[in-house]
Amino acid sequence: MSLLTGKKNKLEDLDLKIHAPIIEACRKGSNKAQFTLYNQYSKAMFNLAYRMTNNREDAEDILQEAFIDCFKNIDSFRFESTFGAWLKTILINRSINHLKKKKVNLILQDNLPENITEENDDDVTFDTGKIFRGIELLPDGYRVILTLYLLEGYDHAEIAQILGISESTSKSQYSRAKGKLRKILKAS
Repeated sequence: MSLLTGKKNKLEDLDLKIHAPIIEACRKGSNKAQFTLYNQYSKAMFNLAYRMTNNREDAEDILQEAFIDCFKNIDSFRFESTFGAWLKTILINRSINHLKKKKVNLILQDNLPENITEENDDDVTFDTGKIFRGIELLPDGYRVILTLYLLEGYDHAEIAQILGISESTSKSQYSRAKGKLRKILKAS
């Protein structure tokens, strides 16, 4: 819902119209409806899980677990957001929990300096494939925050809440991730 108008925007209305019958069928246990949603969202959700974990097998497992959670809890979906946003939240939480279980060092430290200077790379361009390969080389904590902020569009307050860190830690880790990514791209 838009905070300014108090109305749902047209995309949210369209999502409701498209997904309401499919979700109702899922609630009634329709495997066909579940398969429809899986086919519609699995590729994007796999890509997100892969960017979060940097491991194909882990991403496949997380994807399956997220869809199992989704269909098991489909009755709790209330159309307060788009179905894709709801599913993405499940998948991100699954990915973060997976990283924590593996005891991955997320390099999320408070008390990092906030006066990190930005390099100006306006005259430097990289192809998308090279950027994604560079992101894969980042340490897990940097990769997770960069993915959530830059690729998924979460703001630092949301990332802080998701990861259980301060907003300033999210900002500084994002800045460090960008700097590290710049170095990786320049070296390659």
